[in-house]
Amino acid sequence: MTTPYRTMTIFTFLPDTAICDDCLKELFDPESKRYLYPYIGCPNCGPRYALMKNVPFERQNTTMADWEMCPSCKEEYENPQNRRYHAELNCCPQCGPNYYLFENGQRVEGEEMFRRVAELLNAGETLLVKNNGGYHLVCDAFNGKAVQVMRNKLGRPRKAFAIMVKDLEAAKEIVHLSEKEEEILLSKRRPILLAKSKNEELSSIVAPNNTDIGLMVPYTGLQHLLFHFGAPRYIVMTSANYPGEPTIHKDDQLTGLMEDFQCAALIGEREIERSVDDTVLKVTKLGAVPFRRSRGYNNLLDIALPSSRPILTVGADLKSTITLVKDQKVVMSHHLGDMTKYGTQLKFERTVKDYLAIHGVDLSETIIGYDLHPEYFTTKFAQTLEGCQHVAVQHHKAHLASILAVKNKLSERVVGIVFDGAGFGEDGEIWGGEIFVGSVQEGFTRHGHLRKASLIGGDAAATYPLQALAGFIGDFDKDLFERLQLPDPFPKALKIKEKNIRTFPTTSVGRLYDAVAALLGFHLDNSFEGEAAIALEYLASQSKVEEVYTFPWTGEELDYRPLFEEMIQSKLKDQSPSVIARGFHRSLAQAVVDVIQSLCEEYDTNYAVLSGGVFHNSLLVSDIFDLLEGSKIEILYDDEVPLGDNCISLGQAAILSATIIE
Repeated sequence: MTTPYRTMTIFTFLPDTAICDDCLKELFDPESKRYLYPYIGCPNCGPRYALMKNVPFERQNTTMADWEMCPSCKEEYENPQNRRYHAELNCCPQCGPNYYLFENGQRVEGEEMFRRVAELLNAGETLLVKNNGGYHLVCDAFNGKAVQVMRNKLGRPRKAFAIMVKDLEAAKEIVHLSEKEEEILLSKRRPILLAKSKNEELSSIVAPNNTDIGLMVPYTGLQHLLFHFGAPRYIVMTSANYPGEPTIHKDDQLTGLMEDFQCAALIGEREIERSVDDTVLKVTKLGAVPFRRSRGYNNLLDIALPSSRPILTVGADLKSTITLVKDQKVVMSHHLGDMTKYGTQLKFERTVKDYLAIHGVDLSETIIGYDLHPEYFTTKFAQTLEGCQHVAVQHHKAHLASILAVKNKLSERVVGIVFDGAGFGEDGEIWGGEIFVGSVQEGFTRHGHLRKASLIGGDAAATYPLQALAGFIGDFDKDLFERLQLPDPFPKALKIKEKNIRTFPTTSVGRLYDAVAALLGFHLDNSFEGEAAIALEYLASQSKVEEVYTFPWTGEELDYRPLFEEMIQSKLKDQSPSVIARGFHRSLAQAVVDVIQSLCEEYDTNYAVLSGGVFHNSLLVSDIFDLLEGSKIEILYDDEVPLGDNCISLGQAAILSATIIE
């Protein structure tokens, strides 16, 4: 006989928020005891999650436990009439903690510290700066030489760097901002906002081949002080980590980066319990879509998932999160990173341990959910946990379920379109261009997909766009390839395909984007995930729609062959690559709309869901909405959960909640 799970109170970590207006005013008030004090804060603002060791949020459960308040701070803390009443992190320059600059073995403090930091940044130097959730690498964003040094040291030759701007007026000088985007920039979350660039010089330095610049405004007292003392108005502020590694948040981790960059470090004495990355958002027709859900978000979601037992789900290997369901309440972690490096794996394992312990969950009574991919780190880890039941959930179905969960439409039948780079399919093949009909409660039926192409070289096809192109047009007329004059590794990929060496079928729209980018001249290796697709969107943004290509929905598959045939003919006729790229986006959007309209009519529903990283492409999404204008069909979306793999753990939990019956 199964023992019912014990009902217990679920706790939550409080989100880290930006400095409030009252504290900001006080920061620059010479009469205040916290004048120019970087750690200024109050009950309404500042870090929480990054500093918490346990719940509830009380000083003894944070990294401030060993810092004793001075009599003045103690009086504020205990006085119900004071705005710092029960401010658990309350402190001031007298009782500490504080900041200091460590440069060439010397320690510099106070106003001299800030002046020296500004001097170094204006001279083109790089600094390590401790913020609320970890260290950032910082340099002058307009100093091409300084940014290039950062790229070389980090192995990031072309990936965009986020920048911090002094204020909203500075932001408006370099990007186009709507009222909604201004509101987001100044919100308590203070995310990195991806906004359309209007400064080509800056774009070429920090975000090459990209329509957007990722920017944020100050969210800590320290950051405001940097600009106050004369730091450049635009500074690169990127997480201090090598690709794939977690952000450095402990002071004893600094040595390697300081040696590599030969740089100084602005060090805060307040310890950080866990690293928390900056949230990344972009405003599209789907709303303010989070690309990375992290700093500023509440871990306790405003949804309920019924389950007689607790559920723990571990997401996917990229953009990983975990989700815990207990007493119908849902707790979703912040962004944990990509499980490609040992350090990130340790961070993931610790997060699982923390969540189980803090919420009083007994693993032996817990249902464990994970991705269907047998080689994922998260899958293997989940299978080692001693839960009461282990269940694999298909990747793309989890994508759909996450959105339906946050919209509280678990029983609603929808048409679901999930486009991404790769996910393990139920047939053992690599999916990524999937079309579903169904609901979370009744299940999703795969009703169609992108026509299968060849994934030549396996995972390597995601690195080499020309290799991806060979997988899509390798069966075309061989004379055509000579006319296209495609460089290596295209001909080498064809030989691999002919010999059927590590060549697998795939329905990936992510690889479709890579292939089209390669056809139109992107012959570089992808130096980061999605680089070719971002470059293709950038190319397309330079033209209006002049051509639309044939991309038919057969009722079972989206057939890309006519699409490529017509794009190739346009290319051979010397049509502008930007016009072809724009036509590709419109053609894909039309194909998506054809599928949605056909299946919504067939299955008597007016709801459709778009999910997967491909739909981060704002041009594609805008075209879909334009083509659906006047239709009764409603696209379901939410601005709390990302379209990419950050959402997988939530979707897994929703499916398990709806389908597991004891």
